[in-house]
Amino acid sequence: MTKRHYRSADSVRISDFLIRHYRTGNTDGNWLQPAWEYALTHPYLDEHALGNMAIWEESGEIIAVVHYEHRRGEAFFQIHSDHTDLKPRMLDCAEVNLRAANDEGHVYLKAYVNDFDAELETIVRSRGYVPRPDWNRPLYEFRVSAPIPPPALPEGFKLMSLADDNDLQKVDQVLWRGFNHPGEPPADSLEGRRKMQSGPNYRQDLAVVVQDPGGAFVAYCGMWYVPELKYAYVEPLATDPDYRRQGLGKAVVMEGISDGARQRAPPWPTSGLIRSFTRPWVSRNDTPRIVGSSGSIGRDW
Repeated sequence: MTKRHYRSADSVRISDFLIRHYRTGNTDGNWLQPAWEYALTHPYLDEHALGNMAIWEESGEIIAVVHYEHRRGEAFFQIHSDHTDLKPRMLDCAEVNLRAANDEGHVYLKAYVNDFDAELETIVRSRGYVPRPDWNRPLYEFRVSAPIPPPALPEGFKLMSLADDNDLQKVDQVLWRGFNHPGEPPADSLEGRRKMQSGPNYRQDLAVVVQDPGGAFVAYCGMWYVPELKYAYVEPLATDPDYRRQGLGKAVVMEGISDGARQRAPPWPTSGLIRSFTRPWVSRNDTPRIVGSSGSIGRDW
């Protein structure tokens, strides 16, 4: 068994690992493959620290990965069911390589633990981590058992996919406003939207929007289809705050589900609680300090 730092060439191998070890209902506890791909193409991803993530291998096969989603300060754990004994070592690695400091110099790590993973919860508790329910990461599942009727829309509004109109400025506007950012999107944000569409499994025809009578996109639902497992995954989902409470978010989701069903995908999880959710546990640090060279951060858990 070997442990090493993450390299860019590992992205596809980790995707394969997540698909190969997926269990129905996500009982494996690992990320769904599209969540990994989406994270790697997100404009908020800190690409400079990716080498701090770690991989364990045996006989040339990945058996565990510890990583962040957007930036250091958070730790997620993907692990083969035959190698759960690695969990303490994975947390050791995260505490050294994935910890971060806030603006006040407080050193912290958010360790995300599935609500059914009693083993890892015991480990993080024993090290003084405390729960933060406000940072929970729920996952919902929707099962399709019958055809879904076309969603109703207010007069003048229509559904379309980005295969019909991939106007990145409109996409940028609805996602910026849909996630409650004030004002207009930054002038340089279009490159980030291009990056979000650069994943090998991203499909414009599965990204559904609602267009208002003036031509603006006012609701957005991204859909990722995993043909090997016959499920689809929703990420991201957003509605412009000026157009909420009109059923537009529901409309794009249901249209996306219908599109997914046409790919022979049901049932599948959609982002957004099945019987499990990821709970963050936050390291205690009563006397934060910074030690070492090159800005390295000392821990005081």
